[in-house]
Amino acid sequence: MAVIEEESSDENISKSQPQSESAAAAAAAAEAAAPSGYNSEGYETASDTELNDNVSGSENNNTDGVVSNKNDDSVKDEKEQSELNEKALVQANEAKLEGNSFFKDGLYEEALSKYELAIQIAPDGPSSTEIRSMCYANRAACFSKLEKFEETIKECTKALELNPTYIKALLRRGEAHEKLEHYEESIADMTKILELDQSNDQARRTIVRLKPLADEKREKMKEEMIGKLKEMGNSVLGRFGMSVDNFKAVKDPNTGSYSISFQR
Repeated sequence: MAVIEEESSDENISKSQPQSESAAAAAAAAEAAAPSGYNSEGYETASDTELNDNVSGSENNNTDGVVSNKNDDSVKDEKEQSELNEKALVQANEAKLEGNSFFKDGLYEEALSKYELAIQIAPDGPSSTEIRSMCYANRAACFSKLEKFEETIKECTKALELNPTYIKALLRRGEAHEKLEHYEESIADMTKILELDQSNDQARRTIVRLKPLADEKREKMKEEMIGKLKEMGNSVLGRFGMSVDNFKAVKDPNTGSYSISFQR
């Protein structure tokens, strides 16, 4: 009877150990060969690089969100400011209209207050330039009615600072200058009006009427100045037995200038 001889247990152990080591090595090689992001069982995992990229992307998204929020806030603020400006313009115009009503009724002090209120309410900037200049000119009209011509000039000047081509303000200021006998200044305003509007007959007539008055005033001022100089000169020249009467001013008809001659 044939007897099959079995391997001893030591041999079995010796044979099994190499197989285990080979399997482990094969598994390690397979894992090393697998692309990053996959485990040994084949399902996808997040690699370190992907994790870093995700974190960076999250930070960028957060930054974009902050910028977007700031832009949204800026647009919102601009819109709110625009709405406030429009509302202020409406209120300013209402105050101006109330001032006009008072002016028509001859209530000039009340009209002044309403025009001032309109100026204060109106927002700064180009959108309110027209209404503010009109209110200053209307205040000038009130002061003119109250015969406060210095104040009239001041208010017209404010209106012209906002609108240099405002003919009505130029005309009103010129009239106030005339009332105060500032003929040269009045002529200057009327001349400016003609530069803007050559067909303005009122300005042209005013210039023609005021030129003789301006010349007369200029001569009068010159005589007053000479009189004061004579007084000063006599006080000095008297010490030397002379007076200013020894000096004569001779006018050159060609140039209009004066020369001084000494006479005993």
